Parts: sequence; structure tokens; C-alpha cells
Amino acid sequence: MKLVGLAVLLVASLCYAQDSGDFRPATTNVPDAQYPRVDSAGRAEFRFKAPDATAVKLNLWSGPKLDMAKGADGFWTVTTPPLVPGLHYYTIVVDGAEVSDPSSHTFYGGGKDASGIEIPEAGSTYYLPEDVPHGQVREIWYHSDVTGTWRHALVYTPPGYDEQTRMRYPVLYLQHGAGEDETGWTRQGHVNFILDNLIAAGKAKPMIIVMANGNARRAGATPPAPGARFGSPEMMKAMHEMMMAFEDDETKVLIPYIDAHFRTISDREHRAMAGLSMGGMQTFQVTFDHLELFAYIGGFSGAAMAFGGQPFDTKTALNGELADPAAFAKKVHLLWIGVGTDEPAMMHTGIENLHNALTEAHVQHVFYESPGTSHEWQTWRRDLKEFAPLLFQ
Repeated sequence: MKLVGLAVLLVASLCYAQDSGDFRPATTNVPDAQYPRVDSAGRAEFRFKAPDATAVKLNLWSGPKLDMAKGADGFWTVTTPPLVPGLHYYTIVVDGAEVSDPSSHTFYGGGKDASGIEIPEAGSTYYLPEDVPHGQVREIWYHSDVTGTWRHALVYTPPGYDEQTRMRYPVLYLQHGAGEDETGWTRQGHVNFILDNLIAAGKAKPMIIVMANGNARRAGATPPAPGARFGSPEMMKAMHEMMMAFEDDETKVLIPYIDAHFRTISDREHRAMAGLSMGGMQTFQVTFDHLELFAYIGGFSGAAMAFGGQPFDTKTALNGELADPAAFAKKVHLLWIGVGTDEPAMMHTGIENLHNALTEAHVQHVFYESPGTSHEWQTWRRDLKEFAPLLFQ
């Protein structure tokens, strides 16, 4: 049955390739590259030159793994079934060697640069550049006494920041996920366009957004040995140390740096933090350890990770801050928990259980489900689109 299924899929893919319909070059292609191509149904058509190869496969990280068919011209082609809208990481496997597609831009994900293809979401422009005033994304370098290194971060400043020199702004600290870095929210997430469009529509307050590298190690710390198994005591110890180093860098170095170099409103009422996946876990740790600094908290597909799959007790978890829901609501103006409806079962169940526990304990919060998306950038773009308008109101 598996062979029959693969044969049917291959035949269907070849038929799709012959009937190109309304395929257009993907927006994630390098200049002038005609492939990969995407059609209005969300199918993607790939073409890769490897005349001497004996087997080539398309490896969509969050989708099908498809054998490509070789043509007489030495190009290998395949067309996918319809894909979920959003950015999809992928690589090409050539005779067992995994490589990037030279026709597509690469994005840092999964701990390496990988090709990416954007599948448009029909009728949605909230994450695309529009004819509205645009903010800027700036690079900063700051020296951290915590890590003993120079650290890099990106900072979004809203439209008019340079002209309205007497205006001060609230700040959102926004974190990436595991295997990604501080460039993710701009390159993959389009955070600047999302905020530009929300601000222009009057739906969100103008704000500064700081995107830091969540991968931190204390000065002199020893990294885990190469090949250390994920989940092993050595790896878990290293991850805990990274979390604590990031927390200290964020609160003791980065926030003071941002307040000193940008026109911020530097009190907790005008400071928020949110993050996706690992960044959501970091957000819950940092904010609940430092509620003197933050009044708005958001976890996108990552809040439940902070509890390691353990039962969530609102009386004792998170430093006991939720034990008195009324007092917590006065202190934290927004607690956001987001997840995609098609996330892996363990992820979705953990976040749903957290939501249910908060509801039963009468802890005020917002629970958001992104319809039809999994552990992927379209989920997190939607999270940000709904989360940002609730900040600093």
C-alpha cells in the first residue's frame, strides 16, 4: 500500500508539473529565479539542476518528502500538493547529501541556513509591505558582562521615530525559537510590516520592538560535548545554564542599554515581552522572575514548555504569582497564550491544559488558536497580529 501511495503521489505531481496553471515565481526566490513557483492553490513547483545525480529528493521540513523526476536536460522537478500558507523551510537531498536550493533565499532555522519558500495566504496582506508609513529595523551591538562577548540585536523603531524627537515609546521584547536567531522575526516573521500596517490602521500603539539573540552562554562556561543527546542530563544542564544566562543578559544588560540609547518609556507599565516556542519559554521565565520590569506577557506556541510537561499548579507555579488572580490581574495587564490548531499533539495538549488550568483558577488571560497551522511562522505571525493591538492600551 505504501508503494502504491507513493506512485499515485508521484504521478499526481508529474501531472501538476505539466499543467502549470497560474504558477508564479515565489517571493522568496533570489533575483530573476523562475523556480520555485507557487500557484493560487498553494502548490509549489521545484526545479533543481543535478545532471550527474542518481536520486534527488525535496525535503520540506514541515511537509512532504518527495522524490524529484529527472528530465533530459539534467533538471529534476516535482510539484507538491497544496501547502499551508506561510514560510516553509526546505532542502534538496542529492544522492544523500542535503543542500540548499541556489534559486531560493536562505533563512536561519534548525540551527543552520536553509532554503525557504513563502506560500501566500489568500486575501491576507497584514504581513506584507503596504502603501503606509514604514518604520525601520536597526542593528545594535552591545557588550555583555554576562557572556563576556559582544552581542547583536535588532530593533524596530516605528514610523516617525526620527522626526518626532520628543516622543517616547513603549517597548516589546520579542524572542525567536530554538535553532533560530535574532533575525527570525524580521526575515521570517515580517514583524516590521505587521506593525507598520497595524499602526497605520490605528489598531496598535507605536512601539519599539527589540529582538535579541536567545542563545547565551556565561563567560567561561563550557558548551556541551559535540553529539550530546537532546534530553540527556548534559544537554538539559546546558539548556538550563543558557536560560539563566539569557535572563541575566536581558534584564541586567540589554534592557538598560535600550533605555539608554532609545527614547523609551522606561517603566514596567510600558514594557512587554513575548516569544515563540523556546522564546515563549524564555518569556515566561524572565517575566515571572522580574514582574517589576514587565506588565505584558505573551507565549506563542511555547508557554507550556516552561513547565517541562509537568502538571500546572496555579498556586505554586511561576513563583506563586497566580495564587491570587485578582492581585495578578492588577499587576499584569495581558497574559497571552497562543497555539496553532494543527500543532504536534504534545505541544497543543500542553498549551490547552495550561489554558484550562488558568481558566479554572480564574486567572485572567487570552487564549488564541491559529486555525489550520502548526509549529510554524504563520501561526506566530497571526499571534503577533492579534497580540500587538492589546499592548499598552
